Amino acid sequence: MAHSVALKSTVSAFALAVMASPAFAEGDGGSGGLPQLDFTTWPTQIFWLAVSFTLAYILMSRVVTPKIGSVLEERHSRLEDDMERARQSAQEAEDMRLAFEKNLADARSDAAEKTRATLAKAKLEAEEKNADVNKRLASKVAKAEAKIMESRAAALAELDDVASASAIDAAASLAGIKVTKTDAKKAVKNAAKSMPAMEQN
Repeated sequence: MAHSVALKSTVSAFALAVMASPAFAEGDGGSGGLPQLDFTTWPTQIFWLAVSFTLAYILMSRVVTPKIGSVLEERHSRLEDDMERARQSAQEAEDMRLAFEKNLADARSDAAEKTRATLAKAKLEAEEKNADVNKRLASKVAKAEAKIMESRAAALAELDDVASASAIDAAASLAGIKVTKTDAKKAVKNAAKSMPAMEQN
């Protein structure tokens, strides 16, 4: 590519050199004929053609073309660098996206696992508290039942005594009979035994 540019530039410079050559100028102001057909000027034209072509080729190949080539190479290198940076940026963005999605999935899984563990722990604590409460309630109920039974036994004992005393007083006042305490208690017990049978009838 650089050589083709140099060749085109050399041809253009050669055309300008021919037009500016002394022979071309002399032919213009002389007889009015075409200077290209004047064979006497050919050696001079060929000489200046060779000199001009050589100088133009050297100038283009040593100065102009390397600069153009370096500019094109630098631009190509810059484009390659930009493309490489763009590819790296795209890859980094993709890696960041994948890492973010992985972190998000891990966070969701961790949160779900912690939630399950918390619920299981709360359920276990609630069951333990319920068991403890039930145990305490059962103990209190047992104690209350024991107290009730004791109170009932005491009340029945007192009731027997009261009934016996009432029976003795009633027998003494009504029939004028003295009844012993033992006989009165037996009579009360027999009466208490006969009461369920009467209620059933």
